Amino acid sequence: MKILLTGANGYIGMRLLPKLLDMGHHVVCSVRDEKRLSVDDKLRSKIEVVEIDFLENPENQKVPTDIDAAYYLIHSMTSSITDFDEKEAQAAKNFNSILQHTECKQVIYLSGIVNDKELSKHLSSRKNVEEILYKGPFDLTVLRAGIIVGSGSSSFEIIRDLCEKLPIMITPKWVLTKTQPIAIRDVIQFLTKVLGNHDTYDQSFDIGGPDILTYKDMLQRYAKVRGFKNWIFTVPIMTPKLSSYWLYFVTSTSYKLAMNLVDSMKMEVVAEDNRLQTMLGIETHTYEEAIDLAFKKIEQNLVISSWKDSIASGQIKEDLENYIQVPKYGVLQDKKSIRIEDEDDVLENIWRIGGETGWYYGNWLWKIRGLLDKLVGGPGLRRGRTHPDKIFPGDALDFWRVLLADKKGKRLLLYAEMRTPGEAWLEFKIEDGVLYQTATFRPKGLLGRLYWYSVLPFHLFIFGNMIKNIAKT
Repeated sequence: MKILLTGANGYIGMRLLPKLLDMGHHVVCSVRDEKRLSVDDKLRSKIEVVEIDFLENPENQKVPTDIDAAYYLIHSMTSSITDFDEKEAQAAKNFNSILQHTECKQVIYLSGIVNDKELSKHLSSRKNVEEILYKGPFDLTVLRAGIIVGSGSSSFEIIRDLCEKLPIMITPKWVLTKTQPIAIRDVIQFLTKVLGNHDTYDQSFDIGGPDILTYKDMLQRYAKVRGFKNWIFTVPIMTPKLSSYWLYFVTSTSYKLAMNLVDSMKMEVVAEDNRLQTMLGIETHTYEEAIDLAFKKIEQNLVISSWKDSIASGQIKEDLENYIQVPKYGVLQDKKSIRIEDEDDVLENIWRIGGETGWYYGNWLWKIRGLLDKLVGGPGLRRGRTHPDKIFPGDALDFWRVLLADKKGKRLLLYAEMRTPGEAWLEFKIEDGVLYQTATFRPKGLLGRLYWYSVLPFHLFIFGNMIKNIAKT
């Protein structure tokens, strides 16, 4: 089958793509920016890529007319607190309009469980999108999932941060809300097995794992799987806003996502309709098994995708292309260069920068800068990096965003998403046996210039020693 995969660069899309290819399907990946599709050259050669922005005029968006089915994996929860529901509704309407000109027979939509009488804004938006898609010129299959547990998922990473960092927690009362987590590999099974299955056309199904747990249960069972104990005390006085700040400062989530998650965590998310599991013969994994499987992926450096790599997790609001041209005028720069012996070894050092590797010098200073950034609403260093030695355009790299990762051309370009009174780029380039390291800052007014000169003493010895350590083989 020829399949349109929307949200191909998202957490679910990146997991679903290789499975569809293994099944022998021809996959057309729909992304807003082709340059930041995080796949290697081998996988890229097996797929077709189209650039589509479902928030723009549908008449200007081009999709192959001969597609047989499509996956609708478009969500905007991380991008806004106020109007994400309007964006999601508009994207769904435009999707219907675009698919009118195709031969698409089935669309599969991954939604959220919406059985509670009072729904959060996030879940109400998912239900509204479902109703819009049912009006489309195709048969619709809706899978409604709750908390998805897997390496790199926002839910798993938040639980991981909380448990690993806080052995004693004072928590809001929403930790007593019931939910039904499901392993990411089970979600992928459901998504692939309903494809082309006529018995699932024009129907909505709840999907969940075998365990119904409170969020407190999930935190405590995580600790048990990891071999330690935690103590959790609930208080009734923590407001949603205070809860959001609590999640934001303790975990790697963005504030926007924290606000929307807290809003949804007040609602029970429990599956009521489990017939699809029987229909498809799927044996789901327990919550503990899902955690264990996630850590096996992490330990083997096999994390395929992470929610942190979403553009919405940082400060960039436009296409990466708008930032990739480093300005030459009206900027302040710190330029360093050093002759190197082995270009390939040094290139590997560059490609491992950030995350667990750190920044090759003064990591404690980088951590302090990350903490200060977090305090003023920036991402801080907690996003880390998804892969230990692979970088793709668009990836999050601590408080940087990867603009260009050209390993053949031996050049890496980063854009700062930390809070600064200006814009900052950091570039590494190897030419003719010389490593060049350039920090560029375009200040905004006098405050920007004062900021640059106030950190200049730190730059002198941090950047100077950083390039020396990167150059070591």
